[in-house]
Formats: sequence, structure tokens, C-alpha cells
Amino acid sequence: MAEKIISPGVFTNEIDQSFLPATPGPVGAAIVGPTVKGPIGIPTVVNSYSEYINTFGELIESGSDNYQFLTSHTAKEYLRQGGPLTVVRVGEIGGNASKATAVVTSGSTEIFTLEALGDGPQFNNFVGTGSNFGTNSLLPSRITSATNDLLLSGSYGGRSNNFRWEVSSKNLSKGTFTLLLRQGNDTSTKKVILETHANLSLDPDSTDYILKRIGNQTNTVSAEDGVAFIQPSGEFPNQSAYVRVSNLPDSRKTPNYLDENGDVTVAYANSSSFFPQVGTGKYGGAFGTALQISGEEDPGSGQTAGSNGDENQKHPFAFYDSISATNSQGVDLTDLNAGSSAYPVQTSGVGGGYRTALSILSNKDEYSFNLLFLPGIVDQALGGVGHNAIIGDAIQLCEDRTDCFLVYDNSMPTTTVANVKTNTEARNSSYAATYYPWVQIQDATAGLNRFVPPSTVIAGVYHFNDVVGQPWFAPAGLNRGGIDSAVQAYRKLTQANRDDLYESNVNPIATFPGQGVTVFGQKTTQKKASALDRVNVRRLLINLKTFVANSSRNLVFEQNTVTLRNQFINTVQPYMEEVQANQGLNAFRVVMDDSNNTPETIDRNQLIGQIFIQPTRTAEFIVLDFVVQPTGAAFPE
Repeated sequence: MAEKIISPGVFTNEIDQSFLPATPGPVGAAIVGPTVKGPIGIPTVVNSYSEYINTFGELIESGSDNYQFLTSHTAKEYLRQGGPLTVVRVGEIGGNASKATAVVTSGSTEIFTLEALGDGPQFNNFVGTGSNFGTNSLLPSRITSATNDLLLSGSYGGRSNNFRWEVSSKNLSKGTFTLLLRQGNDTSTKKVILETHANLSLDPDSTDYILKRIGNQTNTVSAEDGVAFIQPSGEFPNQSAYVRVSNLPDSRKTPNYLDENGDVTVAYANSSSFFPQVGTGKYGGAFGTALQISGEEDPGSGQTAGSNGDENQKHPFAFYDSISATNSQGVDLTDLNAGSSAYPVQTSGVGGGYRTALSILSNKDEYSFNLLFLPGIVDQALGGVGHNAIIGDAIQLCEDRTDCFLVYDNSMPTTTVANVKTNTEARNSSYAATYYPWVQIQDATAGLNRFVPPSTVIAGVYHFNDVVGQPWFAPAGLNRGGIDSAVQAYRKLTQANRDDLYESNVNPIATFPGQGVTVFGQKTTQKKASALDRVNVRRLLINLKTFVANSSRNLVFEQNTVTLRNQFINTVQPYMEEVQANQGLNAFRVVMDDSNNTPETIDRNQLIGQIFIQPTRTAEFIVLDFVVQPTGAAFPE
């Protein structure tokens, strides 16, 4: 309370200028693309590559070869420096997006049903029904019988991406049982336990109630006014990383199982029928309900397209340099369900879900990321409307959100310098950048070298730049632009090539003897010459605007007084000084006073501020003059 000044005396005031704004936490990048497993269309955050593999898988088994989606290559490059990373899986050609289920029974009676959290056929243990259910005729040819509790399949992701359930014990005197989730490629003699859910109860009043302990929530993609969003359902959040309880009949619940003395009540005298039997169904104990891939290309000799069980089965995916206008890693790009909205929402399977994924990510209040990658989508070069429209949506997304930056591809391995220049000139945005040419990396998991689009490795370059430097530093040059994972570039560019590319805002990937493969450019695709035609300046603005916007959210609905203005200045000023000290700004000025907050402005319930900045530019062109003088000449001072 202010002191009243009436008679002479000494009066003191407190002016607190020690407020420390919260340091911006890690934001990370977002990757949209197909994966081996995981939820389709649900943005999922991972913080390490091992966590990525557990959630989304890695290898695709096809005949004698193993493959990876570019999504996993990109995630591995980015996560070398840590997380977080937001991944949105899209669907593949012929992939049944239904979730696999497994019914846990007592005899022939269903006790409850478990449903895989991931979508698609990779959680598939069999392809037959009826008399063919789990028969040896459906086993891969390398397996003569289903001994040692071996799974029959696991679809194209392999058994390691599948999992199974097992009831290891039950206690009828307590009304509890223990449920195990095991890795799909283990055996009865060498179990690999992923999760243990001990002392589960079917009593809704118990703290160990199965729905509380495992969860029953599921997410679906919905839409309103042409914008997609995630709609959750179910009362209990999922505690398991692999499954949820999708069905628990009321008749199988055991309310008041124990009386006040701790004894089993009369209603459950025949209690064994209320609980699942101990053990695991050899075939039915895994997940899968006749899900399968359809439309395989070039099935192995003597094999039937659509058969999940044989190791000679070929994949339907156009990987790496086989990406076409209509098929990118198995994603059908032929029908985009175009609409008037900037983010048209697709029906199931249409366009593989890229545009729906981008629509979901448009909610900046829910999803936080500052970089966006679409590995496998190649703008302009393939002539397909699908690739071009998806890149257009991605650029629009970044411009609408204003807090993220797109790194995209617009060339195939054999695309010429002239063509990639033309492709880049079709875009004009300071929120996007593109690179050339493709780069070969080691696929250590498969033991091969692969040529991948530049955005795949650029993800790692940007993250390394941010870790060792700052987002407003240029992710280029020998200090921060080196591509350590590169074996070689598809094409070794000359100085003339790099000049041509940079003139059209294509960032060259150069090869220097003894110094390796290096990013040697940092232009955005903006055509107008300004500070924002450089990646480091655009990312500086993204960083500043994100911090100021997030910090100012605390001021909304506060009293619009001088105190509030000072609070804003005391929050923003120290951060701007920190950025300046870290070489992001040459100079800045923050204005929030009576000059821009007039009485009329205040009466409109507005608080207006202005932040003037002079971004630090990078030294991209170093000009050195060597002056040859005659002997005895004096050097200039």
C-alpha cells in the first residue's frame, strides 16, 4: 500500500527490477512421414532415437533386404544431438489402418480385450481365419513349425515390432492377476518382457483396476471447418506404452470382490471364471485380426500378393531414388482431396495423410516446434501435383504459425543444376529453405550405404548448429555445417555450380578435399533481397517472437497500467540483451509507453509495444586484396 505524504518525513518505495524471465525450453523439430509402426496422424514426442525405435520402429524386412523409411533416417540425424522431436506418422499404400486386438479369455469367455496403440498390420500374428487360424501352412518357409511359442509373423515390420500378452499369475483370494507384455521375437524359453502389470484388478473401486493401471483412452482425427484436430475418448489415460483396454464387459467386472473381512464374497464363489487363465495363447495371445498388406509389387517367385507370412514377400514401397510422382515410400499421393481450406482434411487413406498431418500441426497452442521436415516429399522435380501441393501446404503452415521453418527437397539424385534452380524459383518464402544435391550416408542398421535427400541430413546440421551455437547462427560452413554422417555427395559441385545455385536461392552442399561434405549456403527461398532472405535472420525472428509471445501471455487480463508496461519491458529487455551478447543483434530498442499506448488505445483494451532490432549479418563473402609492391616501398599505415 502506498504511503500517504502529508507531514515532513522520509518515505520509501520498492521498485522490483529483478524479475527474471523464464529461459526458453527446448522446442525441437517436427517430422512428417511414414514409419514402420506407431499411431497414424497423432503427433508424438520422442527424446532419443531408441525411444523413436520403440514407438515407430526402424527396419522393414523385404525378401533378403532390409529398408528404412526416410523418416527414421531423418530422426536419427536430428536426435544425435538429443530431443525433443515431434513425429507424425502417415499411412502407406494398402496398409489397413485398423488397430490390432487380442482377446484375453477364460476358456471361451472373453474377460477383456487389449488393443494395440499403434495402427496397421505390423501387429499381425496370422493371416488365416477359421480352419486356417494359426496353422503351420501360414508360417514363413524358413520355419517348419510353430514351436517354442514363436509368433507366426509380424507383417512387414518383422516380429521384433510385434508384441504379445501373457497372464503369468493370478490370485483368486485377492482377485488380482499379473499381465505381461512381451517382445514379439522372443520365445517361451527366452522371454523379453516389455511391461509388467502386476496385481491388476477387475474391481472398478480398486486402485489397481485394470482400466486405471493400463488405460482405455484412444485418439481419433476429427475435423471442423476444414481443420483437423485430435479427439480423445476414454475415461482413463493410457499408462501402457503399447496397449489399451478397448473392451471390458460389465459382466466381467468384479465390484465388491472382497467383503469387510477381506474374504471373497458369495457372489464370486466361482471366482476362477471371472479371471483370465494363466498362460499365453500361442497364436491368439499375440496381436492381429487378419490384417494384411494388399497390392504388393513383385511378390517373390511362387508367392501370393497379400500374403503376410513369407520372407520372400516384396514391399510395395518406392524407397530412396525410386520415389515417384504417385508413390513416395508407399504413400499414395494421387488424390489430395483438394478443398477451399488452406488445410483440407482428407478421408481415410487419401493422399497418405500428409495434408491432414499438417492441418493437425497448425495448432501452435498445442504443438511446439521450430523446424519442419517432410523427407520423401520432393517439390516440383517429379511433376506430380501431390508433392507440390504438400510442400505448398507446409510453407503456408510455417507462414501462418510464424514460429517454425521448413527445410524441404526439390530434387532427385539426377536432377540437374538448371532444373533445381527452376524448381526453387517457383517458391517465394522466407520461411523455407532447400538444398542440393543428395547425400550418401551409412545405414548402419542394414549394413549398407544409401543416397538420401538433403533434408534428411540437414536436420542434423540445424540441430548441431543450435546446440554448439545459437538458432540465429548460420547452419553452414566448416564450423557448423559439416555433415559428419556423409560418405559422399551425389555430385561434387564446382564454384560455378555453387554460384548458379546460390543466385536462385538454392543452398549448395559442397565437397572440399580433406574437409568433407559441407553445407555452403544459408538462403531462404524469398526472392526479395532483404535481411530475411537469410536463414539465420529468419530463425532469429522466430526465436524472438516466440519468446516475447510466450512471455506476454502472462500479461493478458492484467490491469492496463504503467506497472504492466514496466513488467513487459523488464521481461523482454533482459532477453534481448542476452541475444545481443550472444551475437544475434547489433542493436535493439523496446518501446511501450504513452507514445504508443494512448488513452484511446487503453480504452480499446489494448496494450501495444514495439521492438526495433538490427540483426547481425553473417560474413558470407570474404574479399581479400593482395597488393604486390616493389622492393623498398613503404607499407601504408
